Amino acid sequence: MKTKFLTFVLFLSCLAFSYAQDEDKQKSNAGIKGGYNLAAVTFDGEDETGQRHSFHIGIYGESFISDNFSIQPELIYSQQGYEISNSSGTFTQKLNYINLPIMLKVYPSNNFFLEAGPQVGYAISHKEEFDSNFNLFDTSQEFDPNSFDYGVNFGAGFKTNNGVSLGVRYHLGLGDIYDEGNPKNRVWHFSIGFDL
Repeated sequence: MKTKFLTFVLFLSCLAFSYAQDEDKQKSNAGIKGGYNLAAVTFDGEDETGQRHSFHIGIYGESFISDNFSIQPELIYSQQGYEISNSSGTFTQKLNYINLPIMLKVYPSNNFFLEAGPQVGYAISHKEEFDSNFNLFDTSQEFDPNSFDYGVNFGAGFKTNNGVSLGVRYHLGLGDIYDEGNPKNRVWHFSIGFDL
């Protein structure tokens, strides 16, 4: 299932890039983006955990398929994970991904956009820490999360005529981070982008 989904997403990405070659060059653009993450996880469909404050950074290419619609593949480094705090201390999971979102963007007006699309991610590093508020009992332990993640994104934003964009996006993870407890990523992204 994961292999088929990844193949489908890569196919869409190639299709978007090849379509860009046939479009008016002035309508296609590429750029860099980055910003702030509020990352959490849900276990067994329950409420979200506490949030990990982190960041994301990457590149994108936007290709217009009409005056009001575009496809935007991205390649993003994203710090995710979660925190759980109680009277014993704070447990923090640091999960870092390389994500490939492919967003369909709709421009109801020249500068405002709505977006939605699938995303696959590959976990490049992870670390779990427990801060007991007393150094003697602090621990750092390695778990074994699944390497691949997938889900869907929804967002909105503004883009100026000179190519500066401000956006907010919510990632709804559909893949389990671990094999037990059905933990799934939930991430708010607040970003700024610059066309190059």
